[in-house]
Amino acid sequence: MEIDIFKIEEFMNEYESRAKYDMTTTCIDSFSLKNLFALTGKNLDEIIEKPLHYGDITGSLRLKKNVANLYQNKTEKNVSVTLGAIGGNSLVFLSLIEPEDEVVSVIPTYQQHYSIPKQLGAKVKLVTLKPELNWHIDLKELKNAVTKRTKLITLNNPNNPTGAVLNDEELLEIVKIADNVGAYVLCDEVYRFLNHDKNSSTTSIADIYNKGISTFSMSKTFSLAGIRVGFVVANEKIISKINVQRQYNTISISALDDYIACVALENKDKISERNLKIVLEGKKVLTDWVNREPKISMSVLEGGTTAFVAYDDPRNSYDFALNLFNETGVLVLPGDAMEIPKHLRVGYCGEIENFKEGLNKFSDWLKKQ
Repeated sequence: MEIDIFKIEEFMNEYESRAKYDMTTTCIDSFSLKNLFALTGKNLDEIIEKPLHYGDITGSLRLKKNVANLYQNKTEKNVSVTLGAIGGNSLVFLSLIEPEDEVVSVIPTYQQHYSIPKQLGAKVKLVTLKPELNWHIDLKELKNAVTKRTKLITLNNPNNPTGAVLNDEELLEIVKIADNVGAYVLCDEVYRFLNHDKNSSTTSIADIYNKGISTFSMSKTFSLAGIRVGFVVANEKIISKINVQRQYNTISISALDDYIACVALENKDKISERNLKIVLEGKKVLTDWVNREPKISMSVLEGGTTAFVAYDDPRNSYDFALNLFNETGVLVLPGDAMEIPKHLRVGYCGEIENFKEGLNKFSDWLKKQ
């Protein structure tokens, strides 16, 4: 069965490894095992001695309890462990969506949120975020898109690529819209706990709606994309469907990855302190740079690790990004890869000195255009 080309991954697979200044990354400066264990006070011998058998099928009890602790009133029965959030999202679609169902997807977002339902034969409606609303959802537009046939509403919060964060009032309105027609809400929450305001937090859809489904992973918030661990958190009926479906394509995650995820989750506060510092430093560097560049603009960043910047130039975003890359080694993601023209996604949470140097190269290039 054919599916649309995954434009983000296609672009990154082609160019990322050759970039001198990679600003396509969405992950906070990644841990090595040595650095993770040093931060958390663990002994590396613990993992060296782990037997390399299949892990627990739906994730170890220890891991599922740690994940449940990130939510309100959830237990291990509300958790299924998956191959990254990308695996979790896929399992949700495979478990819930039938041909002729209606899915409403908020974009820009990760492409699987609209391409997989389309592949499964669903009618997909897109609700596009707007910069004039600081990339927050136009709730009237969402309400108008939802009908009695809508099976699923899908979004991500905090948003990739825009950095917008939906507040509780907005989330409750989305729940009201969904509940009115009996629809599920899938919220990809991989940037949860990365609110830039230290005094605020992102409420999970799974905590405020019985048919709310949260997908999350160790990749962004915990700087552990390499262990490929994600989760689906939902009511037990939904998790049961997920677990039937996952037997066909997952079996289990690696026992080593399961263990590493437990170590990180049990030291969430230490990792959050380290990572939020990196996020806010990168955000300041990027914001100061945007404010100096007359051809570049962006909305206020509220959360996550990415910014969606607009540029003043007649070229489409692919041509603009590739000209920049070929002439400077600076790699940014074209907005057209996320269905939004005249924009570029910039990740700002990698190695900070490399990021600063890349922005300087970007500035020099802009002056010649």
